[in-house]
Amino acid sequence: MFTGLSERLNTVFDKLTRRGVLTESMVDETMREIKIALLEADVALPVVKSFIADVREKAVGADVIKTVSPAQTVVKIVHDSLVQLLGNTEPLKLLPHQQNVILMLGLQGSGKTTSSAKLAKRLQKEGKKVLLASLDVYRPAAREQLTELARQNDLPVLSIEANEKPLQITKRALQTARDNLADVLILDTAGRLHIDEEMMRELMAVRDLAKPIESLLVVDALIGQDALNVAEQFHQKIGITGTILTRIDGDSRGGAALSMRAVTKTPVRFLGVGEKADALEVFDAKRIADRILGMGDVVGLVETAMEKINQEEAQKAAERMMSGHFDLNDMLSQIQQINKMGDLKGIMKMIPGLSKLQSKLNAADIDNKIIKHQEAIILSMTPKERKNPDILKAARKQRIAAGAGVQVSDVNRLLKQFDQMAQVMKYFKKAGPLGMMGMMKKMNALTGGNLPNTGNFEGQLPSSFKYNPFKK
Repeated sequence: MFTGLSERLNTVFDKLTRRGVLTESMVDETMREIKIALLEADVALPVVKSFIADVREKAVGADVIKTVSPAQTVVKIVHDSLVQLLGNTEPLKLLPHQQNVILMLGLQGSGKTTSSAKLAKRLQKEGKKVLLASLDVYRPAAREQLTELARQNDLPVLSIEANEKPLQITKRALQTARDNLADVLILDTAGRLHIDEEMMRELMAVRDLAKPIESLLVVDALIGQDALNVAEQFHQKIGITGTILTRIDGDSRGGAALSMRAVTKTPVRFLGVGEKADALEVFDAKRIADRILGMGDVVGLVETAMEKINQEEAQKAAERMMSGHFDLNDMLSQIQQINKMGDLKGIMKMIPGLSKLQSKLNAADIDNKIIKHQEAIILSMTPKERKNPDILKAARKQRIAAGAGVQVSDVNRLLKQFDQMAQVMKYFKKAGPLGMMGMMKKMNALTGGNLPNTGNFEGQLPSSFKYNPFKK
């Protein structure tokens, strides 16, 4: 998400920060380039005009021009204006001790049914008692799809009865939710390939009967400007309280996310970032602005790690490493933990500073498939071989390669990486906490000074140290 926009804006700001002084003409030039970047990212024209006018007014102020770092001040103004444009994070307005109905709206194919299951799963994790119900009697197997998603994720779902109309299903769902003391009833309404009057009349009838506390419009971010037209029409006819943007992970532009609040005057609640049941992120304006401007997303990175990584296992692995004990079982554990966190390039973009090194990241050939291959290689070894890699000679390597479906050269590459990791662990044991500082200093030099300052400790890592476990 926002890859193209982020790269364009960072190019603009890099040019700006190289200038020692800042004039009004420079600000105007910067605003023109930002305007083009936003339009190319599919941000709605009225939104772009308003945004640029707001930023320019603040950027040409005397207080900005006279600051010690005027260019950095302009970047901060853009950041703060992006946060304002995206809107504050607003949680769902669920009331305690009563039944809350959430109406899921959207066109066919927008990801409404999947989003319904994801939202139910999230609310269930938060301690809410949830009931799902599908009102889609038109799309073939639509109700069966929601039933299957509910089964896969251990979620309660309304049973399917033949020949029911949407209003009949709504009445039965409301009564079932009351009988089962459900906190939240999620109604997955029918979508259409386009908005029509019949669809809207049916939705209005369901809305009037269910009296939803939240009416969430599910929009596919990939449809770009059309997303805004859909949002406007649903908001005028039904009245939406928020939006869920799906397939954000496949949209490198992100214009819909930047325009949606300005157009509907309602908050973006969630972002769909994948197919899995937990791939629903709470929309956070500051974190999105940070990502767009290449500032990373440390909070998101930590949350991903906390959710995906086994903390007890990670602690034990860290203790073994710091004590100097490190074998291929430990390397396997690391590989499996990293694999749980998802796409590596996506994770690395969340690290402050690294998102600005996009071309270098692409050149590094970072590939999740390599992790799978490395895992297969280690799993093809015997327990004795994992504990004593020194015994791995030619015949054993051939057997391991055949078992993992790779080449012997792949096995040799993994063993070389293991040796380098083991070498680092030895320095950790020898130098204690300062060993980490030394390694960071060495890596800082290798990345051209883009890692945080690590102090003056002279690390003892060999000059040949170049570790990339994910290179093809």
